[in-house]
Amino acid sequence: MSIYEYKANNIKGQEVSLSDYEGYVMLIVNTASECGFTPQFAGLEELYKEYQDKKFVILGFPCNQFGNQEPGEEKDINEFCQLNYGVSFPMFSKVDVNGDNTHPLFEYLKEEAKGVMGTKAVKWNFTKFLVDRNGKVVDRFASATTPEKMKNDIEKLL
Repeated sequence: MSIYEYKANNIKGQEVSLSDYEGYVMLIVNTASECGFTPQFAGLEELYKEYQDKKFVILGFPCNQFGNQEPGEEKDINEFCQLNYGVSFPMFSKVDVNGDNTHPLFEYLKEEAKGVMGTKAVKWNFTKFLVDRNGKVVDRFASATTPEKMKNDIEKLL
């Protein structure tokens, strides 16, 4: 399978194919509105604004599997992200990133870029997967890795 074969619903419920982002450098992030890492939305938005003209995109996937930190509905999540952080990068409907109902995209991402000591499970909100222009998952970043710390890795792929 290629990353471009996956589909997901955007935050407004419309199906989006990841093939729409073929040729882009992608940063795929599981997000939450009530997490200690939520302020990373600001840094993610800065990265997006800085590099979007170079075919860079961030795809945000809200997830409520960690500490019930994304309890809202998609409409609430979208409003929160726009009002508090000016998020303009694509946001998607809530997904599970672990367990029996894991979204197929995250199964693929976890298989392609394992975590610390080879673990597959996403450990917390704001885990980030970096994908090159050819659709290859090249890295996984932990929640504590700020968007600013990923700039060099992103620039190498642009």
